[in-house]
Formats: sequence, C-alpha cells, structure tokens
Amino acid sequence: MGTQQILLIVLSVIIVGIAVAVGITMFNAQATNSNRQAIVGDMNNLAASALAFYKTPATHGGGDNDWGATADDPDELGTWLGYEWDGTICATGNGEYTITIAGDVVTIVGVGNELGNDGAAGVQATMLITGQTSAIGTTIDN
Repeated sequence: MGTQQILLIVLSVIIVGIAVAVGITMFNAQATNSNRQAIVGDMNNLAASALAFYKTPATHGGGDNDWGATADDPDELGTWLGYEWDGTICATGNGEYTITIAGDVVTIVGVGNELGNDGAAGVQATMLITGQTSAIGTTIDN
C-alpha cells in the first residue's frame, strides 16, 4: 500500500471518530433539554391541578381556598394530583417533584432523570404557586 493510501485511511478514521464524538455530545445535550422541558411541563400540570384543588369548594372535595390537609385526609392535595404520592414527593416518568406548602405558597421542585448543566445532578426547576392570586413563577436551576 502506498503512503498516500495509508494517509487517507488514517485521515478517514480521524474524521469518523470526530463525527461520532460530536454526535454523542449532541445526543446528550438533546436528552438533557428534552428532560428539562418535560419536567417543566409536568410542573405546569401539577400547578394547574393544585390550583384547581385550591379553588374547588370543600363540598366538592377541594381545598376551599386552602392548601392545608384536613383531619379526614392528610394527603388531600396529593390524592387530588393523582400521581404516585408519598406525602411530599410526587413521581412521574420524567422525574420527582417535591411539594412543600408554606402559608399561601406552594413550592414544587422538580428533579429530572437526566444530568443537568453541572454534569453531576439531575436537571432541576423550581415553581412557586400563590393561591390567592393564582400567580405561577418558574425558575430553571440546573
């Protein structure tokens, strides 16, 4: 084999290697972005359901303008949301969502299944829901 042919083979192997590396990087970036968008979408669904619970009268099984649980059902909000619920954590196929209630504000922190920008922890977003004003604010954390 001539020197020119060996040089072309080596160059071809290098180009293919670079293309594969770029493809893997692009795939991982897309997976992270997709998971981030999915957890924000899940959090929007949770927020809409939580607000529906908050505004529904107690006679219809809602919170009657209160996030708190009753003595009859301490997990009323979690039951209303309809997802897998253990008292503070709600889980979907996209990640886990920790729901905390402080006064009139519900905080949902979603942690996804894919690694975030730091490469160590899952993608993360935080959502604040204010009951009286129905205001929803979302922050992408990782």
